[in-house]
Amino acid sequence: MKNYIKLFSVCISLTLVLVSCETDFENPNAATQDQVFSSREGIFAAAVGMQQLYSDTGLRWIVETPAITTREGGITTTFQNMIELEDGGSVLPNFNSNVQGLWSSMLRIMKIAEDIEANANTIELEAGTQSALIAHAKLFKAMAIGSLSQNYEQVIVQTSPDNDAAFVSRIVGFETAITLLNEAAAAIAANAPSSEFINGITLDNIDLENTIAAMTARYNLFAGNYDAAIAAASSVDQNVTSVFAYDSQNQNPIWARIIQNDAPNFKPRDNFGLPAEFVFDPADGRLAFYLIPLDETNQNGLPIEDVSGFFNEITEPIPVYLPDEMNLIIAEAQIRRGSPDLAAATDALNEVLTDNDDPFDVNANVAAYSGPNTAEALLDEIYKNRRAELFLTGMSLEDSRRFGRPQPSGAAMDYDEERNRNFYPYPDLERNSNPNTPDDPSI
Repeated sequence: MKNYIKLFSVCISLTLVLVSCETDFENPNAATQDQVFSSREGIFAAAVGMQQLYSDTGLRWIVETPAITTREGGITTTFQNMIELEDGGSVLPNFNSNVQGLWSSMLRIMKIAEDIEANANTIELEAGTQSALIAHAKLFKAMAIGSLSQNYEQVIVQTSPDNDAAFVSRIVGFETAITLLNEAAAAIAANAPSSEFINGITLDNIDLENTIAAMTARYNLFAGNYDAAIAAASSVDQNVTSVFAYDSQNQNPIWARIIQNDAPNFKPRDNFGLPAEFVFDPADGRLAFYLIPLDETNQNGLPIEDVSGFFNEITEPIPVYLPDEMNLIIAEAQIRRGSPDLAAATDALNEVLTDNDDPFDVNANVAAYSGPNTAEALLDEIYKNRRAELFLTGMSLEDSRRFGRPQPSGAAMDYDEERNRNFYPYPDLERNSNPNTPDDPSI
């Protein structure tokens, strides 16, 4: 992978010029975009760079930003961006670096993905290498659009070099991501990924077929396509894993924010940040997996703990998705679909509750559900288990809205609220360069 770092830097530099409003200082010695994407080495470098940009930089913003907004985490720093996020409310500024970082990093990933897809068919490659490069690019573009759609009311689904990209509703964003994933699945169904692609890009860390299916299930659920979500989730082999891998040079980005140098920016909240009405069995294995009791509060009085799980080592891999997310998708979709099936929902929920052989060791390993056999009670239990199972995966804000948790008041510094925003404001860097930027949501 390190063989491609130099070319990756070229790709990222080109991308910054095309999708941000920063001043462009021309470097006459830099490779042009056409040169980067005209060779096997260049397009491989772009694919590796895109994957690394998402897993290193992008994942930080994807996880950290909604975690603070929805009380999964409490800040432990005096950095203004983190204070602004925890205070929240209608005064959250457009120039907040988390709001800007999440937006800009996803657009950078989208631009690289678009360039890979546009150029993969122009280079002489094995059929399985070509199809996998295209599928890989579509997957990462879909995940970038999906991440934007979880956090912003309107999103961009196609970048523009003229800084005039169109905005669409977040639901159209999810539908666009689903279309990209369906196209990705078709590409590798026609020509399976080659060993050249696997050895050069994913290094056996990411299983394309199952990851594409898992993301298809996720975004169909978020878009309200419940039967499609059930079908996609059911197709995922839950014994197969996909991870973002790290080393001493490319560090686990959440470790870097919570543990590095004993100067964390935030720490996990007690009870996964849920209010006291959500009670966990003390024997629930996910408590010990993710949380280390501290019996402390942060500067705003929010109870915090130390972190474990996927975030306590510099090189700890982070799953691209967790297998039991598929069971939770099935459980929720079975209730929300046109003809609810509470029995099927309960069965899927129990797969999560009684799990003791998860490939990542995220095992609740508690008794099966014994609460009321009603849609409302089951949805509450599913929400609780999503917060525990999918802790610090970036989905907490989407989940909080979808499950109808209490609306934020709009008042800053109301730390009793379950979430302090519904959606984020659009960053200044977009508003100042793109005339199509919509008005900010009120909260």
